[in-house]
Amino acid sequence: MAVHNYDVVVIGTGPAGESAAINAAKHGKRVAVVEKQPLVGGNCTHWGTIPSKALRHQVKQIMQFNTNRMFRDIGEPRWFSFPKVMERSRATIDQQVVMRTNFYARNRIDLFSGVARFKDEHTLLVRGSDEGMDELVAQKIVIATGSRPYRPADIDFRHPRIYCSDTILSLNHTPRTLLIFGAGVIGCEYASIFSGLGVKVDLINNRDSLLSFLDDEISDALSYHLRKHGVLIRHNEEYDRVEGDESGVTVYLKSGKRLRADAFLWANGRTGNTDQLGIENIGLEANDRGQLAVDEHYRTAIAHIHAAGDVIGWPSLASAAYDQGLNASGEILGEDFRYVTEVPTGIYTIPEISSFGRNERELTEAKVPYEVAQAFFKDTARAQITGDTVGMLKILFDQDTLEIYGIHCFGDQASEIVHIGQAIMQQKGEANTLKYFVSTTFNYPTMAEAYRVAAQNGLNRVF
Repeated sequence: MAVHNYDVVVIGTGPAGESAAINAAKHGKRVAVVEKQPLVGGNCTHWGTIPSKALRHQVKQIMQFNTNRMFRDIGEPRWFSFPKVMERSRATIDQQVVMRTNFYARNRIDLFSGVARFKDEHTLLVRGSDEGMDELVAQKIVIATGSRPYRPADIDFRHPRIYCSDTILSLNHTPRTLLIFGAGVIGCEYASIFSGLGVKVDLINNRDSLLSFLDDEISDALSYHLRKHGVLIRHNEEYDRVEGDESGVTVYLKSGKRLRADAFLWANGRTGNTDQLGIENIGLEANDRGQLAVDEHYRTAIAHIHAAGDVIGWPSLASAAYDQGLNASGEILGEDFRYVTEVPTGIYTIPEISSFGRNERELTEAKVPYEVAQAFFKDTARAQITGDTVGMLKILFDQDTLEIYGIHCFGDQASEIVHIGQAIMQQKGEANTLKYFVSTTFNYPTMAEAYRVAAQNGLNRVF
């Protein structure tokens, strides 16, 4: 068994692991990463963010083609199978793998393929696919193993018509009907994708509204547009049992309802990937969802072992995971670091959603007076040109100081548009003001121009 010594060993090559490893290497540390899959990129690249967003983009293009009047003049609507659309999306995954593999090579980071397991607090045993074993000894260790779909034991995920958000990517046909249990971010995104392919979708939600952490107006808009595209949303429901047979899947709900479809997608929760790490060998313990607790320096209960990304829970976003990994290694190196607390949401439904800061409900409950500035995309020239007229930008601000409290956006390019407001909100003192948007010249026509329109609308309400 070969023994290797390193300054830093990172377990996992998703966004958190990649940023932690590269940051340490760029500061002169001898670094190794361990990845249990054959290719780098982690869950983000192979089963999560990249494939689902690439898939969404292909579906959105199909929807735009089929609703564009100019294209209707030259032919009938075109429909594509799920496997065909997924095949095109895999090109993006391949590009990501090549790019990220080069990152490790350029930074002279050693890559070990296999499953890592703690031998002691400074030693990892890595078993590769060829049953060979390597021993990695490190001064510092970063756990960035990510998460996987939570799978309740009473659902048979071996059944060919029952899927989770990982296995749905291997779907080899296009179902006519689909039941999705779980109306969180993943469930809503896949409801958009499949309904865009013409699949009849039932979205089963165990709460009383969609994505309750969003601004209520944005949540309502999402519900409306999902229904507009044929998604039937069922709130306040819990499953009693799920039964699959040769022709479909039947879901029995505790309310007494019985639903049947060609396929079933479970999209309700995720579990941290800690079960194979052997953390019991070093006295660490994960919670009931497999997640590790860390302090504000991303340190676990063992000071030289850090954790970042989905394996520590909130907010379980690729964007935050990258920053968490970067700052975890920054703490290891004694460099400046921050504990990530403010993260913009990016929800890639059709249309997409993004927000930053507090929403109306939170401000009202906190008894913080505020006013609303808004712009509707249908009134902007760029949206009229592209045809993406659905959506709005909403800015919540202080009635007296004009300080911005929150940015909420629904519609095309929402996840891009929100960053302009985020940048202003994070300025210090009086620099965070609604007036910035009326005293700044925006390109015309652009979607970003909605900030100027919204700001003028807001100022008209208070002056």
